Amino acid sequence: MVSSSTTSESFAAGVSVHRSWSRSFARRLFVTDLLVLIWVIFGVQIAWFGLTSTSLAWRDSPGDLAISYFGISIVILVAWMLMLQVYGTRGYRVIGTGTQEFRLLVDSTVRLFGLVAIVAFLFQIELARGYILIAFPLGLAVLAFSRWMWRQWLGVKRAQGTFTSKVLLVGSSVSVAHIARELNSRPQAGYRVIGACVPTSLVGDVLEGTDIPVFGNLDKVVRALEVSGADTVVITSADELPPQRVRELSWSLEPGRQHLVVAPSLVDIGGPRIHTRPVAGLPLIHVETPRYEGGKKFAKRFFDVVASGLGILLLSPILACIAMIVRLSTPGPVLFRQDRIGYNGEHFNMLKFRSMVVDAEERLQTLAGETRAEGNAILFKMKDDPRVTPVGKVLRRYSLDELPQLFNVFGGSMSLVGPRPPLEREVAQYESHVHRRFLVKPGITGLWQVSGRSNLSWEDTVRLDLYYVENWSLTGDVAILWRTARAVLGSDGAY
Repeated sequence: MVSSSTTSESFAAGVSVHRSWSRSFARRLFVTDLLVLIWVIFGVQIAWFGLTSTSLAWRDSPGDLAISYFGISIVILVAWMLMLQVYGTRGYRVIGTGTQEFRLLVDSTVRLFGLVAIVAFLFQIELARGYILIAFPLGLAVLAFSRWMWRQWLGVKRAQGTFTSKVLLVGSSVSVAHIARELNSRPQAGYRVIGACVPTSLVGDVLEGTDIPVFGNLDKVVRALEVSGADTVVITSADELPPQRVRELSWSLEPGRQHLVVAPSLVDIGGPRIHTRPVAGLPLIHVETPRYEGGKKFAKRFFDVVASGLGILLLSPILACIAMIVRLSTPGPVLFRQDRIGYNGEHFNMLKFRSMVVDAEERLQTLAGETRAEGNAILFKMKDDPRVTPVGKVLRRYSLDELPQLFNVFGGSMSLVGPRPPLEREVAQYESHVHRRFLVKPGITGLWQVSGRSNLSWEDTVRLDLYYVENWSLTGDVAILWRTARAVLGSDGAY
């Protein structure tokens, strides 16, 4: 039998671990950020000026006051580290998942760059433009890469059950089961469900349909926290808990160690659209209506034109080589043109390298009853499609057949990132809400591709496409492009 003193010591040890993991991880980020910036800033200085002692001067300064670039590098290094700290880039609420961490990295770096430019202009400091224009973008890129590497490490640790918040779910049985499934499907978010409190349940029960132990009813939340060692209470539904009970629960939590989270009945809505505004003591949650015009739309189109233009230019030798291989491997044209439905329901010709036999469309009817991917009732996806040529299998495996769509993007009928461009026969089977995917341009890649590629069910495909439509941002597009590269080079690929 375990003594009470042993139990108390174990609980205290668990508390200590919880208090220290976020600080320990923040310290690790601090050290790597510092090393990255030292390497970048002084590396650029040496590459630009060499090892000589180069100085800059204030124009028209009476005493010809000068300072070496070594001193300038030190100032920029300290200022950059301060900006990363002020913007909370190492906070435990933004690390590990989502794009907020990278947004904060970009914001802090851009603002520091602007501050340096303003100071140089006001005090007429003749900074070497090349030194500044190389150091800041390079520093941001290496910082983002180091944070991504730490994120992979943290994801592995969280999958093993460490570096996580221990969560006690409180609410109705249905809402608790739903939130538990969502949290357990994303261990990299750092929330590990260890128990629940639901109405009219006895201690020792297991929540139906789950393996979550029940620590009692809604009157036993504080006791359940003590017994389970949980540090985070997540209220999954508020119908069973009146406002006074929620407020009393928040008062009973230990400041700095135990946290209260309320999960609103909002699904598939991104953070930038959600704003909390306290009014008369009520924490009102404002959900902005998605907008598809103005500066964001212009920025997306500008990004598409520049990126696709550079892609066509840099990949032109590969495009020519693939075209030659396709032309010589099997009879038929190099490009496959197919009518698709795009922005605002308009038709356009989507380009691909031909990866099938010439009469592939005629054979489709005979294959329509064959096995589809994971029960997808709308999209025809066959694992071993007999219409695909040997060369086409390789092209599809690495999505090389989709490279000609860069010309669609450059011409404006598609975007680099967006919902999947559907066929007209697929649109005819859409439910009314699915038509919201036409509010933005279709993309070469999208959430549907990086979240399962060809293996998604139709319901998951729709959910991911509509989530993108409702919450798209330029930062999110860059993240999806990065995840696409990883998915293409992964073990499964596409078919």
